[in-house]
Order: sequence, then structure tokens, then C-alpha cells
Amino acid sequence: MDTKTKIRSFTDLEAWRVAHRLVLMIYEATSNFPDEERFGLTNQIRRAVISVTSNIAEGFSRKTAKEKRKFYNIAQGSLIELQNQLIASRDIGYLPKLQFAKIADQTIIAHKLICGLTRSAK
Repeated sequence: MDTKTKIRSFTDLEAWRVAHRLVLMIYEATSNFPDEERFGLTNQIRRAVISVTSNIAEGFSRKTAKEKRKFYNIAQGSLIELQNQLIASRDIGYLPKLQFAKIADQTIIAHKLICGLTRSAK
């Protein structure tokens, strides 16, 4: 997005866009998890990644800096939770190492961008 373009919606935020790409990556990756994990790890991972984008959106809609930071911090917490679950998925053998690496890289980019959002909400 052009830096001169006005941000009108949460979907204009680069942090949300990167996290949304992460959502798509996670849904693709977990579609290959065993059926017995549908209500276990698959569900937890999907809920965590959706929480990231949802809390970025929620924070964007808030009026005060304090409220914005609160939701951006929750998004960060969900992202860290997701990273932990991804490590477990890799180590259990559900997530191939190359796919894990690509998703892990995306989580790092998202983390940095959410940190920027949090700083800008002061």
C-alpha cells in the first residue's frame, strides 16, 4: 500500500494483511492434520490465528490509544500461542519442516508489524 494512502479500514493495515496471509497458510497446513486432531490441535491453531486478525481489527476500531494497545497486545499473545502450537505440530510430525519454516517466517513478520501498530497507538 502506498504510504500516502489514507488507512480507512483495518484491511488497509499491513499488519492485518500479513496476519490474514498467515490465516490462509494455517488453514491450508492444518487441512492435512489427522482427523483425530480436528477438535484438538487443529482447532486450537485455527482459533489462535483467527484471534490475531480479529484483535487487530478490533484494535483498529477503538478510539483511544489505550484501547487500541489492549487489542494489539491480545493479538500478540495469540500470535505467540500460535508459534508454540506450530512448534508442537512440527515436533509431533504433523507439519513438515519446510512448511513450518515458511509459516514461522510469516509469524515473525506479523509480530514486527503488530509491534509497530502498538507503538503507533501512543
